[in-house]
Amino acid sequence: MSSPTNAIPNAVPSAVSAASAPAPAAAPISTPALLTAMLRTSPKISDLFFSPGKPPLVEISGKLAPAGATRALSSEDTRRIATDLIGNNPHATDNLKELGSCDVSYSLPGAHRFRVNIFMQRGSCAVVMRVIPSKVPDFDALNLPAELGKIVGLRNGIVLVTGPTGSGKSSTLAAIIDRINKEQSYHVLTIEDPIEFLHPHKNCIVNQRELHSDTPSFALALRAALRQAPKVILVGEMRDKETIEIAMEAAETGHLVLSTLHTIDASKTVERIVGVFPMAEQHTLRNRLAKSFRYIISQRLVPRKDGTGRVAVLEILKSTLRTREYVERGEADGKTLLDAMRVGDQEGMQHFDGNIERLIREGVIDLDTGLAYATNASNLQLDLSDLAAPSPPDPLLETSAT
Repeated sequence: MSSPTNAIPNAVPSAVSAASAPAPAAAPISTPALLTAMLRTSPKISDLFFSPGKPPLVEISGKLAPAGATRALSSEDTRRIATDLIGNNPHATDNLKELGSCDVSYSLPGAHRFRVNIFMQRGSCAVVMRVIPSKVPDFDALNLPAELGKIVGLRNGIVLVTGPTGSGKSSTLAAIIDRINKEQSYHVLTIEDPIEFLHPHKNCIVNQRELHSDTPSFALALRAALRQAPKVILVGEMRDKETIEIAMEAAETGHLVLSTLHTIDASKTVERIVGVFPMAEQHTLRNRLAKSFRYIISQRLVPRKDGTGRVAVLEILKSTLRTREYVERGEADGKTLLDAMRVGDQEGMQHFDGNIERLIREGVIDLDTGLAYATNASNLQLDLSDLAAPSPPDPLLETSAT
């Protein structure tokens, strides 16, 4: 197989002597072969990047790294790659032309799958490909808190997993679905954009619907789901008011609804959901959300001190009498969701800075990195002041010195 260096035709042909005949242009390597070559550079690749003016790059543990190629891609290179990835998908083609970006899924036969975003920048195509592991992540292998195992036994309500892009939300949800698939006997329905992890039928029937190819929208698929007798519904993302309303209705009528939001913590998640609705509806919405939510899990991936990768730091807000009151009535001084999580460890709750402090003390992450990812760096620094303080003098040594 050709190396990535030769995968894309050179933007500027090499010089040839006047006496020699022009060398024929090398045929570009196929996109599958290029992807395969890039993936061989490391087993820890999370994303692949193709952008005009840079060679193909991969992301490893949150940092960009070369993928073997040394020559910068041209706009024609990235256009060809984008065309190969889109294939015969008229919806994606129309979106790229009309909206400037599109999402597709892509598979290497018998190997990796990818979640792909193609977008226009400065008049040319750029491509970002998220690598989806071929195997559904195992709950225990992800070292998820034992509290999250209780989600498997829930009969109804809403469970939200939140965090920025690339924080591991999809992996956490896939692990939860996989455990439900093993331990329960349900109809599980997923609505995704695009489908990421493929769940085989185990004790459950798992039907997976993809946006645009199987259904035109999350909202329409959710409405249809209420007539398809699922016990568990996974919605890829709570994107709009209609989707949130139907998800709430599903939770209130005896379904367990799992979904994601791009919010940084539990408080911001509640604000985002409530803020989608007009002021006149927000009080009623708060009441419904307080009764229907079961867990709000927020994630951040923090680089390890030893440079071997990243560790997931989780915040868990659980539905209790206290937290339901704070969601329904709104937060106030001394009555915030963070306050509830700080004192709720006996109920299975935890907060970001408490977990970051623990990981710093255990030597998993360093102090500066932990402070950079903290919710309140100043308070965390005070909590960790003993680590920076000089050791007290040994009285025996002082005595001997005198």
